[in-house]
This record gives sequence, C-alpha cells and structure tokens, in this order.
Amino acid sequence: MVEFEVPEVDYTQYSNRQLVAVPLAVLLVALIVLTGWWAMTGSPVTLGVDFKGGSEVTVETTLSQQEIRESFDEPVVSVQGVQGQNNQYIVTFDSSNINAIRQTVDNTEEMERLRSGTTSPLFGAENQRLAVVGVGVAFLGMSLLAFALFRTFVPSIAIVVSAFSDIVIPVAIMNLVGIKLSLGTVAALLMLIGYSVDSDILLNNHVLRRSGGFYESTYRAMRTGVTMTLTSIAAMAVMAVTATLFGIELMASIGIVLVLGLTADLMNTYMLNVTLLRWYKYEGVNR
Repeated sequence: MVEFEVPEVDYTQYSNRQLVAVPLAVLLVALIVLTGWWAMTGSPVTLGVDFKGGSEVTVETTLSQQEIRESFDEPVVSVQGVQGQNNQYIVTFDSSNINAIRQTVDNTEEMERLRSGTTSPLFGAENQRLAVVGVGVAFLGMSLLAFALFRTFVPSIAIVVSAFSDIVIPVAIMNLVGIKLSLGTVAALLMLIGYSVDSDILLNNHVLRRSGGFYESTYRAMRTGVTMTLTSIAAMAVMAVTATLFGIELMASIGIVLVLGLTADLMNTYMLNVTLLRWYKYEGVNR
C-alpha cells in the first residue's frame, strides 16, 4: 500500500476568513463558468452522444486514429480503441446520418464495419432526465445522511457544501478541457459524492465525537483522510494515463474527472469544512 507523509498544517496561523476564501473563490469561479456555458450553449456542461443523440460505428482497420477521422465527411467526435482488441475502434459522431456513415466505411477498403447504431435525441433527452434524477437523489440521500448523523446545522451543512463544490468544480473544468458529459462521467460524479461523504464524515466524527482538542482531532482525521484521498488520486491518475495511451477515451475521462474531484475534495474538506467546524466549536451559538 502506498503511504503518504501528511504534514501537520498550523491552522492557528490562519483566520477563518483566510481559510475559507480560497475554496469559496474557486467554487464561485466554477459557478460562473457553468452559468456562462449555460447562457452560450443552453446547457451547463457539454453533452456527449449519450445525452444529445448521435451515431456510433465500430470498425476494424489498420489505419491510425487520425486517418480514421479524415476518412469521414461527417464530423468525428471521438475515436476510441476497443479494449482487448487490436485494430478495432469505436468512432462516434454528432450526426444521426448513420446511412452515410455506414456507406463511407463500406466504401473504404482499409476498414471493415463490425457494428453501428444511433442514439436518438429523444432517447438522449431521457438519459439526461435520468442522470439528473440520479445525481439529485444521490445528493439528497447524502444530505439526509449527514443531518441524521450529526443532527446539528453547521457540521451537516459543511458536508453538503463540500460535496456540492466537489461536483461543481470538476464539471466546470470538464467544459474548459473539452470533456463531454457521458454516462461514464456521470458515474464518476456519483463516485465523487461517495468520496466526499467519506472524508467529510471522517473529519466531523473525529472533531465532534472523539476525545481531544480541535486541532489534535483535526490532525488525527487528516492522517487517515489525506492518505486515503491521495492514494485514490494516484490510482485514478494512473488509470487516466494508461487509458489515454491505449486510446480508451471513456476511461481516461472518468479518471481525469475523479482526479479533479478528489483534488477539490482535499481543498474543500481541509479548508472549507475545517473552517466551518472551527467556527462552530469556538464561535458558534452551539458549543
């Protein structure tokens, strides 16, 4: 198992305003990006074929991925290698003109069409609805769990705000780096809710229910929580790099989203959440 040396941050050197400023500023920028994207495109995040419709064809060919792209008149969204299969690629298009795509493949001597299909805009819209409902139900369940466990407003809302930020920040970066929302990246966002709850509940439990002073309890939680999160970041980074090298775009996107979200979770848990807990312990109305 990988072990990370977790330094003890001297929180006494920073005021609550100083600690909370960075995560709130990053969250504000992320919300501005999503709002601007929504105003320009009609959606807060760039939608993939799963959510807006399009076509997909699986081909077997010795051509390079760039040569595959150049073979089609229709704009190619992505070319992904099929895991475990040499010279097989899944080619995705925004267009639903599947007959023209099939004809191009059939007329290209170097390519053999294995299978093809389309996702209609209506089916994509239904996927959108189900994805929003799924994320919403997961977030609501997480929020109810937080309030059920701690039964006080500030510690519970700290978990909810941190989890919200852990999702919003990577979604905003997805727009900026060109990662589209797919069923795979939605699964990554759902995993981030679970990761966020783990680290935040660990911190809150140590501070509110374990013996010892505030800073001692915080450092004790950090030794476990930071090691856990850094290990996950390292694993997801390896997955993203490996998937990129092998041309597995979906797995690479999932890995990148998880790395971004887990990095945001470190910031939100040990700056935003710690600040709210310290305020609650020392300055809040409930002591």
